[in-house]
Amino acid sequence: MREYRRPVQWWRDAVGYQVYVPSFADSNGDGWGDLPGVTSRLDHLSDLGVNLLWLSPIHPSPFADHGYDVADYLTVDPRFGTVADAERLVAAAADRGIRVLLDLVPNHTSTAHPWFRAARRSRDDPHRDYYHWSDGDPPNNWVSAFGGPAWTRDELTGQSYLHLFAADQPDLNWRNPAVAAEFDAILRTWLDRGFAGFRIDVPHVMSKHPDLLDNPAIPADLVAPDERGRVEWNSFEHLYDRDQPDIGDIFRRWRAVTDPYDAFLLGEVSLLDPVRLARYTAPGALHACFWFGLVRRGWEPAALASWIRSAATDVPGLVWVLSSHDRSRAVSRYGGGAVGRRRALVLSTATIGLPDLPLLYQGEELGLDDVHIPLDEAQDPLVRFGGGTFARDAVRTPMPWRPGPGLGFTTASRAWIAFGDRGPADTVAVQAADPASPLSAYRRLIALRRASPSLRSGAVEWLDAPAEVLAYRRGDCVVVANLGVSPQSLALPDGTWRVAFATSTVDGVVPGETAVVFRRE
Repeated sequence: MREYRRPVQWWRDAVGYQVYVPSFADSNGDGWGDLPGVTSRLDHLSDLGVNLLWLSPIHPSPFADHGYDVADYLTVDPRFGTVADAERLVAAAADRGIRVLLDLVPNHTSTAHPWFRAARRSRDDPHRDYYHWSDGDPPNNWVSAFGGPAWTRDELTGQSYLHLFAADQPDLNWRNPAVAAEFDAILRTWLDRGFAGFRIDVPHVMSKHPDLLDNPAIPADLVAPDERGRVEWNSFEHLYDRDQPDIGDIFRRWRAVTDPYDAFLLGEVSLLDPVRLARYTAPGALHACFWFGLVRRGWEPAALASWIRSAATDVPGLVWVLSSHDRSRAVSRYGGGAVGRRRALVLSTATIGLPDLPLLYQGEELGLDDVHIPLDEAQDPLVRFGGGTFARDAVRTPMPWRPGPGLGFTTASRAWIAFGDRGPADTVAVQAADPASPLSAYRRLIALRRASPSLRSGAVEWLDAPAEVLAYRRGDCVVVANLGVSPQSLALPDGTWRVAFATSTVDGVVPGETAVVFRRE
């Protein structure tokens, strides 16, 4: 095992960045992003100020759900490269002060995984209990997040298996000690290869109620589509298929494996209730979870300010995100175009000094919005199988690096997915040369965080402010974000303060839809 000597809780000093590997950079001209492509673009992340990189899944997969259906946890899909390519990427990132997280999908495998193939052969196979099986009719009313029942009959053995996502993604049985032992080895393998930790996919659904009880149905007149257009999933109160009391046992076991490496465990926990979410970052559990309150909302100034204050106060260990590979980009949600870009930058500034760290989704620093993907052309299983009305493909299009054919992403005649209407002004090359571009603004903002210890440590002191204004002090910095439309004056704490960063001109008052970071002289 390699020896690691890292600062205690090094991630608290980090600025994170998510790379959606198929769409980041294509090194071999096949229209598909790969690990050597990511390595070739590390200087962009370094120039941006990023020092924590999260890679979307790179394991072998049939790609029924964009790689979140894993067929082998211990190696790399040839479409992305090799294990050696992954190790070269980690080493090159380390040379730039960047640590790399691997996406880990522990709730389910692919039906193509050797464990599931063995489990299907016989009810007596040792791998049978790696999964959940039931005789006859489905044992409960659970539904898949991708539409339809969460149970699919397997004709080979005459039983049904559980899948909370696509039928190609059978859920693992985490009450089986053999499954836990398998993942102990998986964690150690990738940590020994130099990865700094894991982004953990849907950890809140890994443990199910042992009696597989029915979820209570929600009255039809109270059911509304979610932000992706799903109705069936929202028709039930998910009491027994997720967020079970014993879920912490899994994470405590993981910590025993990962703590000797000083590795970071970041959970994709899709719960917004601060009390429930805080269980996942309690001592001995995960180090941090994403805060999805901003990802799931449009531009609602008072609600956004309130939610940020509540989450930051009540939940230790949060990673602040505005966009992801699963939901509409912030610029589109917040009004689109120049309006959406302005508002997204305001919220990025509002959260820049909150514990634990901010994380950008690729292209967010360019002010990118969604690309229109006709639903009949969508590859997203949420649309194809689940009846959703928003195709996640819209936020997974290739990264625009420079003007010209392929936008610097690929030399192929076409990429694996459409580019949409991206133009020269959207590219890294053009924006890097423009001091008024989104990229230049994000570089300045991140540089301020990196240069300001107060924005990365110490207690947060909330300042009195109107409902649509978020204001807090952290050491020698004060962050003020006016999410409303009316200019606001604010009494700063005693002392002499200067503007260190502002999203628009500030002269005595903070204009509407403007955020400012003040530093004490």
